[in-house]
Amino acid sequence: MLKVDFPFHGPNVLISEQSFLTTTNPSIANSAQNPASSQQLALTLATAADDRKGADILILNVQDVSYLADFFVIVTGFSRTQVRALADSMQNAAVEQCHRSPVHVEGQADSTWIVLDYGDAIAHIMMPEARQFYSLEAFWGHAERISFPTTPQIK
Repeated sequence: MLKVDFPFHGPNVLISEQSFLTTTNPSIANSAQNPASSQQLALTLATAADDRKGADILILNVQDVSYLADFFVIVTGFSRTQVRALADSMQNAAVEQCHRSPVHVEGQADSTWIVLDYGDAIAHIMMPEARQFYSLEAFWGHAERISFPTTPQIK
């Protein structure tokens, strides 16, 4: 048990460390219900994107260079409809395989860049113009790239 002092709300309160962590940090609460690692979540998101024909899928291990997350998954979709479909597929796969839902989702209205934030993994689904303009790969270029075998595209 962890003894936490709440001077503004009365006497000391005893709560479990896990209870304290899950009530103060929602991403820990989300991952506490699921044994899937952040790397497994990133691979699940990338696989779901590949299944929906996402292009240029990249997984970056940013845990040593950023406090934002452990992994980024960056995917290109070629239309707003495909970007939305990729995001939906990735969310469904995370729920079904990792029992995880995003802590926050941004960009669904515009659908040129959708961000799925799981706390320890963040997926960026972008149209080619946004991906080229913001160049997240270059910005996080010092992060380790995780190998991900994509399905070969038939031309």
